Amino acid sequence: MAAMTMKAIRVHEYGGPEVLNYEDAAIPEPEPGDVLLKIYGTSVNPIDWKIRQGYLREHLRYALPMIPGWDVSGVVERAGTGATLFRPGTAVYGRPDIARAGSYAQYMVVRESELAPKPKSIDHVQAGTVPLAGLTAWQTLFEAPAPMSALGLKRGQRVLIHGAAGGVGTFAVQLAHWCGAHVIATASAKNIEFLRELGADEVVDYTTRRFEDVVDKVDAVLDLIGGETQTRSWSVLAPGGAMVSVTGQPSEAEAKARGVRASYVSIKPNAAHLERLGGLIDEGRIKPIIADILPLSETRRAHELSATGHMRGKLAIRVV
Repeated sequence: MAAMTMKAIRVHEYGGPEVLNYEDAAIPEPEPGDVLLKIYGTSVNPIDWKIRQGYLREHLRYALPMIPGWDVSGVVERAGTGATLFRPGTAVYGRPDIARAGSYAQYMVVRESELAPKPKSIDHVQAGTVPLAGLTAWQTLFEAPAPMSALGLKRGQRVLIHGAAGGVGTFAVQLAHWCGAHVIATASAKNIEFLRELGADEVVDYTTRRFEDVVDKVDAVLDLIGGETQTRSWSVLAPGGAMVSVTGQPSEAEAKARGVRASYVSIKPNAAHLERLGGLIDEGRIKPIIADILPLSETRRAHELSATGHMRGKLAIRVV
């Protein structure tokens, strides 16, 4: 019997957005511990286009053609052997293992341990923008996967967040505000009032001022940009402070010389963290910020928009 098919975005060779093909693909079969999801929402993240371009081909050896996308919100269609956490019909969301086929499709298989119940107060398209960015913000600020180290942000501390208006940054600002920290954000002028509404106490317009000229003695720096921004951030840290980056390991020698702590955090799927984020969303403490919503068939356009940078929040993809 012929395999059932679905619509999906597939990459047959690495390259620019033009290699994203909207086409038919076989609906995957769940392995033991997996569930088959009917996908309603997903979103674009930097990891998607890095994989699409082949930057990570030495670390992640996909069999081509492959399906990108590692944010998902959907409904459990069927459970594989031994998968007992979610009944068919349950609405769930998650950030699946990036080593497996992704969510730019009408169906995908996911380990049930990587999923959590979808927040009740938002729809699937909104929920599909939360997992990767929300987990990154949570794990860099509060609880990093071992052996990595989070900022350990606490009430009353001062934190500087770079790239605050982006997908991860908008969650980080809201979460830092929720925990009672004094939040300083860097952004362009058009995002100053927007970030204040999300909970930033101070916003530095990086187009007109160097942040190190107006910020000093912060307890924590969350670096979502890297490069020169990371290098310039050492001078604003108070002794005993901490810097966490998602772009690469900050200099251990520099950290030691300045009496501060430095860490690189690469996020991992975590159902408990997703449940915590979902609870905060349903309580109205945090919310996903969506720059635009495109249908699955226009994922190539979504990647083109993402490549322009300076997006406010996330680009969502409506699958169903």
